[in-house]
Amino acid sequence: MPSTSSPSDRSSRFRLHKRFTPLVFAFYMAAIMALLMCGVIVAAKDGLNSHYVQHVLQAYVLAMPAAFCCVLLVRPLVMRLVALTVRH
Repeated sequence: MPSTSSPSDRSSRFRLHKRFTPLVFAFYMAAIMALLMCGVIVAAKDGLNSHYVQHVLQAYVLAMPAAFCCVLLVRPLVMRLVALTVRH
């Protein structure tokens, strides 16, 4: 029996409610920034050697949760600074 729901109906089923936007933003921001910073710091410290990816991932395990907490903590301050800086 063919499915009656469209692909867009099925994909929207897995989306979070918009009230989670700040948390989702913080998660993605922390995930991307932690990975980039781990890559830069490991390269600066150890160079680009055969263990580079392994060392980046080991650092990321610690950095990602820390970055997520930091983004959540500083978000109100950043939002206030943006409001003071940007004309409405």
